[in-house]
Amino acid sequence: MSTDTVMAYDEALAKFEPVLGLETHIELGTASKMFCGCATTFGAQPNTQVCPVCLAFPGSLPVANRAAIEGIIKIGLALNCTIVEWCRFARKNYFYPDMPKNYQISQYDEPICINGHLDVEVEGRTYRIEIERVHMEEDTGKSLHVGGATGRIQGADYSLVDYNRAGIPLVEIVTKPVEGTDVLAPEVAKAYATELRELVRALGVSDVRMEEGSMRCDVNVSLMPRGAKEWGTRTETKNVNSLRSVERAVRSEIERQAAILDEGGRIHQETRHFSEATGTTTSGRSKEEAQDYRYFPEPDLVPMAPSREWVEEIRASLPELPAARRSRVQGEWGLSDLELRDVVNAGALDLIEETIAAGADAGSARKWWMNELSRHATVQGVELAELPITVEQVARIQALVVSGDLNDKLARQVFEGVLAGEGTPDEVVAARGLKVVSDDGALSAIIDQVIADNADTADKIRSGKVAAAGALVGAVMKASRGQADAARARELILEKLS
Repeated sequence: MSTDTVMAYDEALAKFEPVLGLETHIELGTASKMFCGCATTFGAQPNTQVCPVCLAFPGSLPVANRAAIEGIIKIGLALNCTIVEWCRFARKNYFYPDMPKNYQISQYDEPICINGHLDVEVEGRTYRIEIERVHMEEDTGKSLHVGGATGRIQGADYSLVDYNRAGIPLVEIVTKPVEGTDVLAPEVAKAYATELRELVRALGVSDVRMEEGSMRCDVNVSLMPRGAKEWGTRTETKNVNSLRSVERAVRSEIERQAAILDEGGRIHQETRHFSEATGTTTSGRSKEEAQDYRYFPEPDLVPMAPSREWVEEIRASLPELPAARRSRVQGEWGLSDLELRDVVNAGALDLIEETIAAGADAGSARKWWMNELSRHATVQGVELAELPITVEQVARIQALVVSGDLNDKLARQVFEGVLAGEGTPDEVVAARGLKVVSDDGALSAIIDQVIADNADTADKIRSGKVAAAGALVGAVMKASRGQADAARARELILEKLS
């Protein structure tokens, strides 16, 4: 049987039920590492942010970072977890070239946060993702394999190791097995990772930039035949580094495992790698069991017993969380569920709210970001937030519309000018001569010429067919290059032809 065989997704889901599990690693944005005072700046020269502690020199001793512990408690509380009254670190023993100690300081059977949940919505249905544990550990270093075509060790000429990342505070969030997702399993996995990223970002404890590795997902998938009671053997796809790839990895594993099982094969418990280029997974190594890591309590660190007072202080300091915020703005802005979903999916919620804070009304702020600016973002192939325009500039353009200096057509030209780097909204208006013509004298001259050029239409208005005035207003707008005050032009036309 070929290992490349896959089954069509719909056919796979007709025969098998998926069970998911997600393990998410999040680097905390602390100023120093988990157990030493080394800096955590991303992108520093290799091996410049290291010391005897994070390089595991003999005799060096770790000291836990209080800010990191506070950060993980914030995450645990936001995920509705119980914060335990006593926990401790453990040594997780395994060899990797990029791990200086040959063990990782982590937590095993006594994590700091347990039994939480996070609700996500997919296609109008809410899925409750149960959280088994949230625990602390230190990150490893980073290996760079040079000379190969794939960036992996296979085929590389040599490898380099950067220990700057070794020892950075790392939070691992582990879900309980997720059942009942059926055909929406890939979408539910993506929705969970998306909501978790937004929640952590709202807490301010990490920048959760997946492209920089500060949030990484391990995707566990197993299949069981429809109607069966026992879960299948799971695989773990490691270090998936984008939301779209989380969805693709789940779908790929379902199609691959279904084909193997349908042909009478066996799924091996292993880690796998996801290829962004092909959207498929490849075998990594056999997956270890807990006993393979020879966990034992970390002898160089005392147990932790976060006081209830401290935990409640942290709880009181939590900001508005994403779900509560979406509910609030939906009511304040009068959005339907579909409109809210579109705003969130476009990444426009922050931008709209900040534009409102800068002085625009909710409807106009949403209109400009979701229509005009979204169109420009699509054409340029960038995210909305990456457009070269500020929320203050959007609010200023809307203020010019409200004051009557611009109409919507002219405002769109101002947006084009600002995005093209021509200056502020006021500078673009002045340079392009875009101000609305509302002066009766200037309008009157344009209207007289339009009436002369459209005598038949003018006669209809004189005979009482007032609706025909729309055609003359359009002609005035064309003659004025869209700068006429349409409402005032209509008034003057009717006055002249009454």
